[in-house]
Amino acid sequence: MIKKHRAFLKWAGGKYALSDVINKTLPSADRLIEPFVGAGSIFLNSDFVHYLLNDINQDLINLYKIVQRKPVKFIADVKKLFSPENNNAESYYQFRKDFNQTTDKYQRSLLFLYMNRHGYNGLCRYNKSGGYNVPFGKYKKPYFPQAELEFFSEKSQKATFVCEGYRQTFARAKKNDVIYCDPPYVPLSKTASFTSYAGNGFGLDEQADLANAAEEVLKEKGVSVLLSNHDTIWTRKIYEHATTIKSIKVARTISQKGSTRKKVAELLALYQ
Repeated sequence: MIKKHRAFLKWAGGKYALSDVINKTLPSADRLIEPFVGAGSIFLNSDFVHYLLNDINQDLINLYKIVQRKPVKFIADVKKLFSPENNNAESYYQFRKDFNQTTDKYQRSLLFLYMNRHGYNGLCRYNKSGGYNVPFGKYKKPYFPQAELEFFSEKSQKATFVCEGYRQTFARAKKNDVIYCDPPYVPLSKTASFTSYAGNGFGLDEQADLANAAEEVLKEKGVSVLLSNHDTIWTRKIYEHATTIKSIKVARTISQKGSTRKKVAELLALYQ
């Protein structure tokens, strides 16, 4: 039994539970490209020679680069923020304010991880003017992910991190690459579209364009692409040119009450 590795960040829509299925579905290649890396569960639980990991969220990519380059210092510094006296609403909102006011990448990275573990349900959300606006989470004792940070840092020696649009990342693909896309999901209902993780809405036009990008990179460069999304009439329509489509049931974990989390169907569309 291979040990599975958890991401050091909590992440809405994270792929830890699905990583086995996704890895079995991904065609073999030398390099895995992820245009929407998120918390990185597929990167952490797969075995490629190299990785190209992108996300449009600049704070996320800066954090990853710091953990990659200065793990010992970063872990020691961020651990100090995980103390009982910092686990209250007053401290949290002060740190959030500091985060929104500083442009210092290192400081923002420390506070980003603190807020990720102390904020509501591991959400990552920004307002229209780019301010981080996730409320305090009220956890008894937020978990400090030391082992996860150490493993991420070690594994990230095989990775290159970039922050750009998904089309730019697709343009970097070449022979012996494979692409896995985990975009913000198509909402299941009108009220469910809280998923603009980086403040830049990923709407239906972008969803359709991403499917086009997958078709194009396969046709032009022979690079296979695997996409995941909600299983809806609409996603089945936009992925109709995929080589294979499979539907799987997944427990959704965004509601804080575990009892109200229900299973939803997700699609894996492979262009090969």
